[in-house]
Amino acid sequence: MTYKIAYIGFGSIGQEVARIMQEEVDFPCVQLVLLRDGSKALDNLPNYVMPMFSFHKMLACKPDIVVEVASQEAVWTYAAPSMKYGFPFVVSSVGALADQAEREKMLAAATLGNAKLIIPSGAVAGLDYVQAIKRIPDAQVIYESRKPVQAWMQELDALGVDPATLQESYVLYQGDAQEAALKYPKNLNVAATLAIAGLGMDKTQVRVVADPQIQKNQHLIEVKSSLGSMRVELTNLPSATNPKTSGVVAHSVAATIFKHCSRLQIA
Repeated sequence: MTYKIAYIGFGSIGQEVARIMQEEVDFPCVQLVLLRDGSKALDNLPNYVMPMFSFHKMLACKPDIVVEVASQEAVWTYAAPSMKYGFPFVVSSVGALADQAEREKMLAAATLGNAKLIIPSGAVAGLDYVQAIKRIPDAQVIYESRKPVQAWMQELDALGVDPATLQESYVLYQGDAQEAALKYPKNLNVAATLAIAGLGMDKTQVRVVADPQIQKNQHLIEVKSSLGSMRVELTNLPSATNPKTSGVVAHSVAATIFKHCSRLQIA
C-alpha cells in the first residue's frame, strides 16, 4: 500500500519529516505540501515532495493523514476543515490547543468528520504516566523548560535584558501551562502537550528558564500523587536550523505518522 501524507508548511521540521518518510524503504508514500505561490520553499523542494497551492485540491487527493508543521495560526486555519472532511490531523504546534475556544472547535469538527486530532510526544517523554494519573485527585505536574540563551534572544531583548551579558539563569515565566503556551508559541509546545495529556492547562505548572551555561534544551518533569512519583529529565540537542525547537521533534512527528498507519501500536 502506498500512503499519502499531506503537510501544512515546509520549514525545518517539515523538511526533516519528509526526508525521514522518504528514506523508510518499507513505507512507500506520496508526499504533498501546501505552499503559497512564490514560496521560498519551492527553491529547494525535494523531487519526492509534490507542491499543492490549494488546500481543497490537496484534500481532494485524499491523504491518509494531514500534518501541520508550520505555526499555531496554521493549526487554527486548517485543523477543523481537515477533520470535518474526515482526514486525521497531526498538530506539531501544540501550543495552539491552549486556546480553549479553538480547541473545542477542532474537537467538534473531529466528531463531525469521525476523524482524530493527533498530538505527537515531541521533545518530551513520560506522557503515558502523566495520562495514567490524570484522574487522581491529589496529582501534581510541574514542568521546567531550560534552554540556551540563543533560544530566547528576542524575548530577553523585549524584557530589557542583554543576552550577550547574561551570566546567570534567568526565569522568563512561572505559572500555568495555558499562559505559557500562548505567550511563547514557538518554545512551549511541551507544556501544552503535558497539560492536554494530564491535568489540564490551568493545573499544570510551568517554569521557563534561559540559561547561559548550557548549549542543549533541557526538560524536567516532576509528577507527584498518592500513587507515587515520577521525575524525568531530558537533554535534547536543538535543531540545527531552529534553536527554539529540539532536533528530536521531527523524528517524533515521523514516528506519529508511522504509528497511525501501522497495524501494531504501542499505547
